[in-house]
Amino acid sequence: MVKQRLGAFSALAVLVIVGVVAGIPPAAGSSGLNTLPIAAPINSGDTAWMLMATAMVLLMTPGLAFFYGGMVSKEHVIGTMFQSFIAMGVVSLLWVVVGFSLSFGTSMHGLIGDPRTFFMFKDVGLVTNAALSPTIPFALFALFQMKFAIITPALVTGSFAERIKFSSFIWFMILFTLCVYAPLAHWTWHPDGFLHKWGILDFAGGTVVHMSAGFAGLAGALAVRHTPPKGQLSHGHSPQVPANIPFVLLGTGLLWFGWFGFNAGSELAADGGAVTAFLTTNTAAAAAMVAWLLTDLIIGRKVTAMNACIGSVVGLVAVTPAAGFITVGASIAIGTVAALVSNLMLNAQWLKARIPDTLDVFACHGVGGIVGMVLTAVFAQKGGVVNGDPSLLFKHLAAVVVVAGYAFGVSLLLYKMLGFIGGLNTSSSALGRSSAAFDLELGDLQV
Repeated sequence: MVKQRLGAFSALAVLVIVGVVAGIPPAAGSSGLNTLPIAAPINSGDTAWMLMATAMVLLMTPGLAFFYGGMVSKEHVIGTMFQSFIAMGVVSLLWVVVGFSLSFGTSMHGLIGDPRTFFMFKDVGLVTNAALSPTIPFALFALFQMKFAIITPALVTGSFAERIKFSSFIWFMILFTLCVYAPLAHWTWHPDGFLHKWGILDFAGGTVVHMSAGFAGLAGALAVRHTPPKGQLSHGHSPQVPANIPFVLLGTGLLWFGWFGFNAGSELAADGGAVTAFLTTNTAAAAAMVAWLLTDLIIGRKVTAMNACIGSVVGLVAVTPAAGFITVGASIAIGTVAALVSNLMLNAQWLKARIPDTLDVFACHGVGGIVGMVLTAVFAQKGGVVNGDPSLLFKHLAAVVVVAGYAFGVSLLLYKMLGFIGGLNTSSSALGRSSAAFDLELGDLQV
């Protein structure tokens, strides 16, 4: 165990050395920044907005920690919240080293970026980039995209909350970011990505963030099976008593607030497009909250604060790919439809008995992301079905199949590999560990 700890620290030490060496500026006349073309001027208004939007998106991860932490049982609050917080450290470093290059580096056949392009943020500087950040510093664009990469694996944790070994989650987060998130970001948002060239519209991450997290969560729910205490039935995953509903309310508020940066910030400018995305984001969340609660009333379930929170988040998920492409009226339709579909999926007893998705990540993010992508093709002001062009819908349906299959298949493979190497499930003693003890007994934190 000591050797493993020293190995992990040695890896960090090597990273420090590489970072220092990579950060030494090139000599005058050598290749590097001096050879780059003259950049377009920076727009101070766009830059100010994007600084704010980037901070807002980062705030979503602590918001998610409260959202998930309030839903789990009391003894797992700290452990569940920490899974979100640790992503801010691990993924931030990973993004600087190679994640940004894999996502936005020189395209290799439209499938992945060249890891050498921006290794250790080489050439990610304070000037604009004509292709990716025409009016803001390129480094700010990279930071904004970093926050998306951080929250995506954190979203996945809800599917196996209370069940996974912490060390296994760390490895999954690293491999998921490199093998699932980065390729999807490249396919969708890089100018040479193959989905981008198809003409797929994904304004802020319906495929890259929510479908990838939802289907990785589905794979995780299947791979990290619930191990009940001796004497209890093993099928399904019985619902836990939420530890703290005010935490859920706080987390929802932080997520809703941060989502304005998530969606409106994806315009990369302080202009009318950002205002449109801001408006449609808020409206879809409101419509979904109301639609979710009305659905509960019609079916005969109680109206609860937690369900109101879940409904609003589903609306935020569904409007994400469409936010900058639709009218405010269409955002009401998207929020309402997403709430209806996700509500039915979340409460389908036959599904809950077979898939132990602890916090219903697939029903909310996977299904919500699919609904959002399909309805984006329906309601898009340019090229949508409502404007008489069904071709975009067919492209989006194909993209949904490709993204769902890739995210689920690769994630399941990663879980199986990690399960074979070191196991996935926490021990029975860890399952019963108190929240206070989690900070003192770090057996599951040791890699």
